[in-house]
Amino acid sequence: YSLVNLEPDPAATAAPEEYLIAVRREEPGRGGSRFMHEALGVGDRLTVSAPVNNFPLDLTRDGHVLVAGGIGVTPILSMAAALRAHGRSFALHYTGRSRAMLCFLTEMAPLAGDGLHVYADDEPDRRFAVDRLLAQAEPGQPISVCGPKGMIDAVVEGAVARGWDRKDLTSELFTEAAPLAGDHAFAVELAQSGRVVQVPADRSILDVLIDEGLDPLFDCRRGDCGVCSCPVIAGAIDHRDYYLDDAEKASGTVMQICVSRAKGDRLVLDL
Repeated sequence: YSLVNLEPDPAATAAPEEYLIAVRREEPGRGGSRFMHEALGVGDRLTVSAPVNNFPLDLTRDGHVLVAGGIGVTPILSMAAALRAHGRSFALHYTGRSRAMLCFLTEMAPLAGDGLHVYADDEPDRRFAVDRLLAQAEPGQPISVCGPKGMIDAVVEGAVARGWDRKDLTSELFTEAAPLAGDHAFAVELAQSGRVVQVPADRSILDVLIDEGLDPLFDCRRGDCGVCSCPVIAGAIDHRDYYLDDAEKASGTVMQICVSRAKGDRLVLDL
């Protein structure tokens, strides 16, 4: 879960006395959010790992465009606070299925001021439109987007088509990647041992390697962080990550094994 910072103070996260998170209950999920809502109470003790930053923000630049969808607002809200604290200009675009489902609106208003733009799917005159957003911005402005995969893809692909450099676009996907229609099984050869494993259509390379008793490095399982980057010796790659740039993807020599797959029947990895 993202840590939420509401304080426009440069030192707000240096030595916090508490952590704030927001957890949306997801009934069809894997159970984590239901546990947070149903099983935890005041006084319960949890063990947590140290915070890590997989969604960096360049505080040296002005003109940031922050885009949040649903509960994806939590890291975006912290970005807004940090930009305000450092005197950087930004606009914050926040969208969801309905205004009633949008959290932190009250806290967001003083942070973003006139730069706050709120949208809702059930308000015909206030629906979020990626093309309109990008038409009002300039290529090169830093864009940070967090929310559903479809929204992230639309913003990133639309910005690149309009002339943005991929390095000016950062994103974070809150849900793990799901199988897509047309996904197929394929074989993965591990070059260092000669071992061959089979990856079913509904499983990731990462999951299969773990099941086979291997210990690959990984973290986010969403293709955001780059921890599971793996050298590719042979085979065509179906890239589905948000970490590699266009040149790295075009090289065909590296992939994120948590989300990306084979275009053909076989990949050879330097593992």
